[in-house]
Amino acid sequence: MRIVSLLPSATEIVYALGLGDQLVGRTHECDYPVDVADVPTVTADLAPGSVAEIPSRRIHDRVAEAIHGGSSLYRLDTELLADLRPDLVLTQELCDVCAVSYREVNAAVRAIGGDITVVSLEPHTIEGILNTIATVGAFAEAEDEAVGLVELLRERLLGLEQRVLERRAEGVASRRAVVLEWLDPPFASGHGVPEMVRRAGGWELLGREGERSLQTSWGQVREVEPEVMVLALCGFDAVRASRELEDAALPAWFNQLEAVSDGQLFAVDGSGLFSRPGPRVIDGVALLAQLFDPEGFADAAPSDAWIPLGPVGIGSRD
Repeated sequence: MRIVSLLPSATEIVYALGLGDQLVGRTHECDYPVDVADVPTVTADLAPGSVAEIPSRRIHDRVAEAIHGGSSLYRLDTELLADLRPDLVLTQELCDVCAVSYREVNAAVRAIGGDITVVSLEPHTIEGILNTIATVGAFAEAEDEAVGLVELLRERLLGLEQRVLERRAEGVASRRAVVLEWLDPPFASGHGVPEMVRRAGGWELLGREGERSLQTSWGQVREVEPEVMVLALCGFDAVRASRELEDAALPAWFNQLEAVSDGQLFAVDGSGLFSRPGPRVIDGVALLAQLFDPEGFADAAPSDAWIPLGPVGIGSRD
């Protein structure tokens, strides 16, 4: 089986199933596990400039321009794709902006010819993510491995949820939280993230389970007054998220928000644990549980996946 993954989450699933040696092509954004660096990349950014060097506002504007113009942000190397002779191509058709468009992938595969299977993956919930793992296992002829992985993930998730219930019985209340997936402008969480918050023992105040993330405002954040605020910025790790906060256009009263003044503002690895619907989503639930209840979930999450943040320097914007 020769597999090409056009999604970072699908790449992680392939490796989690023990099929890394069958992955012959990936996107330029696939960076986990580290072994994937040796796999050829079949995509690239269309626009000049590394995302690591572009401010959040410019990234947002670039995405908006692409949506308005009906274009993509990425280029597919169709010649390399043909040379790789894939049997299975893993992609998605939910968004033509955040990945190579499904139409473009299908057209490239038809041009190559032969018996190539294209599978679209686009889960919106944790259950959907587990089903996606099973789907990849089925198409990659690794059904037993997929069943075993899903069972392990279910067991870990159940253990986290049971611990949350135990803490409720001990008198630990659910935390009122806001998870932001972007800062400039602010976006409330969507798809599986609000569900992750709920399963971790929190109450997401702005995001809606199973729905797209939506642009919000700092005024709306102030209205709901979260006890905990988590910056899980799409495509960014915790360090980059903390830098984005320093550069963001924030209201003059930002430091007066309860979550900020009480030391309950955190930057997390949004790219690895929240944005990608793959096996590490359970790590994301564990991380949230630890942030919501440090005493009950000590050391539940990787220590390098989150950074506590304090008050920030504020500009003149109201």
